[in-house]
Amino acid sequence: MKVTRSSAIIPETDVTVAGWVHELRDLGGISFLLLRDRDGIMQITMPKKKVPPELVERVRRLSRESVVRVVGHVKVEPKAPQGCEIIPYEVELLNAAESPLPLDVTGKVPAELDTRLDSRFMDVRLPATRAVFFIRAKMLHVVRSFLVARDFIEIQTPKMVATATEGGTQLFPISYFDREAFLNQSPQLYKQIMMAAGLERVFEVGPIFRAEEHDTRKHLNEVTSIDVEASFMDDNEVMRLLEELIQHVYVVITEQCSAPLKVLGVTLSIPHIPFRRITYADAIEIADIPWGDDLDTAAEKAVGAEIREHYFIVDWPGELKPFYVQPHKNLCYAFDLMHPRMELASGARRIHDHQLLSKQLADKFLAPESFAFYLDAFRFGMPPHAGWGLGAERLLMTMLGLANIRESVLFPRDRRRITP
Repeated sequence: MKVTRSSAIIPETDVTVAGWVHELRDLGGISFLLLRDRDGIMQITMPKKKVPPELVERVRRLSRESVVRVVGHVKVEPKAPQGCEIIPYEVELLNAAESPLPLDVTGKVPAELDTRLDSRFMDVRLPATRAVFFIRAKMLHVVRSFLVARDFIEIQTPKMVATATEGGTQLFPISYFDREAFLNQSPQLYKQIMMAAGLERVFEVGPIFRAEEHDTRKHLNEVTSIDVEASFMDDNEVMRLLEELIQHVYVVITEQCSAPLKVLGVTLSIPHIPFRRITYADAIEIADIPWGDDLDTAAEKAVGAEIREHYFIVDWPGELKPFYVQPHKNLCYAFDLMHPRMELASGARRIHDHQLLSKQLADKFLAPESFAFYLDAFRFGMPPHAGWGLGAERLLMTMLGLANIRESVLFPRDRRRITP
């Protein structure tokens, strides 16, 4: 079936269009069918003097959200959604929608987020929801293009693994034939192995899984992580890469997503680089928490209110960061990228010395034998390297000012939701 999208309609031509019945209006001498496709709303106008009565009556009987095909002539009409209207010759019902609908697609009757997520197929029909996912798709495309242009190679790492990336118990166990395995909580170990393999600069955009029993507006148990690892780069160099990426995403979304941004009522403010850098000591002083405590939500909020822009926290105590982070005196070369609302990314200069890495594993009470496949890569020529992991959903959420991270993913997975 060859159809024309609403954005490609040309006045004074005959077209075939298709979509969902968004709304029906009857003003007596004239009836309207508002037809919605992926690009927007089309106005099908049916003056009684120009359209056969049986066709008008057929349209009146349509249920909202039914799928129809319309053949007609396009005329200029400045008051119509696309600046033109279609006078129909033919209206064909392709699939009738049942009533009542799970939620109001016109948006006139707001629905709770849980209701929207339960009927996500219907929720994405709302222009505002659809706009979020147009921008998400563009954002991930921009990320890939940015990294490829800087000589990074995209890789794919396993999502079923035999051991924890960072130790601990925040893992989803799965049955793997005759033994237990886990859903991977990070591609960290594998992207570091690729440094030993000589790929030098790699990235991955893929799912990670964390079995944390959070129930907040900013946590999910399955998220999309944007991960980078680079040989012969240190923590400062990969921080520069990260801030340049964030700024570039904002710039391109502003330039190329004006229509969905308008639907959302969002005007982006391009972040200035370099981002401000504060130490862990500075952060805990602002948050009024003791040395050795991690920054919880309240602490992040306090520091964000003080800084009021993207910023890095550097010079962390080693005990708060994973075993593979390069130590420095009583601190380590780790950093977190923060938005005033929350953490967006974490990264570090990595240990590349086999003996030091083995010692760090023991100091963190992790069994080196469980990491043998990983440690082997450090025995035969591992270059210095650094990297980071950036949460795609958090980047989108903070960029668009979304109230809940579940709005930034099509089918969110949290401690209560495993369907749809």
